[in-house]
Amino acid sequence: MREVAVVGVGMTKFGKSEKTQVEMFSEAAMDAIIASSLEPKDIQALFLGNVLGDFEEGQMNMAPMCAADIGIPNVPATRFEGACASATVAMRNAYMWVASGFYDIVMAGGTEKAMVMGTPMATRTFAMGSDSRYESFAGITFPGAFGMAAHLYSKKYGIPLKKLKEQMAMVAVKNHKNGTLNPKAQFQKEITVEKVLSGIVIADPLQLLDCCPFSDGAAALIFASVERAKDLIKKPIYIAGTGQGSAGPLYSQKDFTRIVAREMSAKQAYKQAGIGPEDVDVCELHDCFTIAEILATEAMGFFEYGKGSKAAEDGETSLNGRIPINPSGGLKAKGHPIGATGAAQAYEIVKQLREECKERQVEGAKIGMIDTLGGDLATVCNMIFRR
Repeated sequence: MREVAVVGVGMTKFGKSEKTQVEMFSEAAMDAIIASSLEPKDIQALFLGNVLGDFEEGQMNMAPMCAADIGIPNVPATRFEGACASATVAMRNAYMWVASGFYDIVMAGGTEKAMVMGTPMATRTFAMGSDSRYESFAGITFPGAFGMAAHLYSKKYGIPLKKLKEQMAMVAVKNHKNGTLNPKAQFQKEITVEKVLSGIVIADPLQLLDCCPFSDGAAALIFASVERAKDLIKKPIYIAGTGQGSAGPLYSQKDFTRIVAREMSAKQAYKQAGIGPEDVDVCELHDCFTIAEILATEAMGFFEYGKGSKAAEDGETSLNGRIPINPSGGLKAKGHPIGATGAAQAYEIVKQLREECKERQVEGAKIGMIDTLGGDLATVCNMIFRR
């Protein structure tokens, strides 16, 4: 397999947008094309993450529409759907097609317009990412699933629930602080632990500020063979490893404080990259809820099981900590347009490794990793990038 590099990235501001999904993706895509010193005609395929375009705007078959809008109407254009991990799955496939030698240059990314649906419709459609027979039908929601995970974590590791809630609140505070340093983040205002703990309960013990928002947004990356990349830009960022795992319905899993699909996916990525968790300098991971960030840091090997909440409390995941987590603000503050989230994570990591993140720059970052979780625990995809 050939080495593959990222040569261009682009991203819209996250939050509420007046643009269509196609228009948002075109904005991000053209920024990526310009940054890569390419022209649209150089792109040989487009892989697009999109989850709910049919519900949001009545638009299925989104990928060809996006391809046409950026001036490449005749290239293969394919939509990928893996719930919240859709864009990461699309990027992983773009990487594999270029690594195989079939293509030299592929664009991948995602777009989503979740806020147009409003809370009731968005809640209903997001729940479709879980099992429709026995979970969403019975009233299981993602906040409910992660609320249960928090209770299980508290009991399993002997952490009083009150203490765990405070530690979870510290995750939210940290990510909102990071978001204030990111001009593309949906939320750019700091919060306090007290504000988190005084919020309304969404699914016990999760409160409002333990949960990420619905968002609109798009992001795009261009993957190229190393031979092409070196001719295009001065600072290509290389793909060191990828992994992907899946799991069945939530009710079939014995212990969802341990996301086995994530453990398998991360191990695949580490093995291909020839590194371990201790070698990662910065990580963008799936903090759809504050407890989700804690669980992910453990499953990815950054902390021992049962120690992730204490690590967050001790500041080990802050910008200046041992392993900075979500310097972009994460899903919690940057926002979560589901089909675009993974590409936005990759955008941040590429920018970090190029040392282009100004106030939120992780000093000396040479290896970065992304982690995207789709559904309750069903699809996980990881990618490792290096300078």
